[in-house]
Amino acid sequence: MSDAPPDAALHDERISLIVESYRRLTGSALLDPLPDDVRGLALALWHAPRAVVAHGTQAAPVFFYGNRLALQLFEMSFEEFTQLPSRLSAEAPAQQERERLLEQVARQGFVTGYSGRRIASSGRRFMIADGVVWNLVDRAGVRHGQAAAFVAQ
Repeated sequence: MSDAPPDAALHDERISLIVESYRRLTGSALLDPLPDDVRGLALALWHAPRAVVAHGTQAAPVFFYGNRLALQLFEMSFEEFTQLPSRLSAEAPAQQERERLLEQVARQGFVTGYSGRRIASSGRRFMIADGVVWNLVDRAGVRHGQAAAFVAQ
C-alpha cells in the first residue's frame, strides 16, 4: 500500500466535516496540530496515529473514508474500502451491538470508550479499542453520516 493518500481522499470535502464535527461535538481536536489548509488537513488525517473511518447516511451505509491505518487493519485498498457497507466491518454476531452503538451515537452526538471485534478482508479478526464514534453534522445541523476513530489491539 502506498504511503500517499489517493486523490479521492485528498479532495473529498467531507474531510473537513470529519474533523470539524469531532471538534464541535467532543470539544477536543481529532488532530494535533490541526492544519489550517484543506490539503494539510487531508494529509494529517491520512497519517493520523489512530484509524479513522466514516460512512454516509444511506439505508445501508457505505464507508466513504478510511485513513491509511484503517486500510491496513481491514486489509483493503481505499477503492475497496469505500465500497464496503459499514455493517460488514463487523462479524455477524457483533452487528447488532454495532447497530445499537450507532443508534446511541445518533441520539447523543458521540460516544467514547467503544471497543469491539472487527474483521479484515482476509478473515483475520482484530479488536478495536479506545474508540470514539460521532455524528458527521455540518454547521447548519444537517447530518451526513457517522465517523469513528480507534486503535487496534
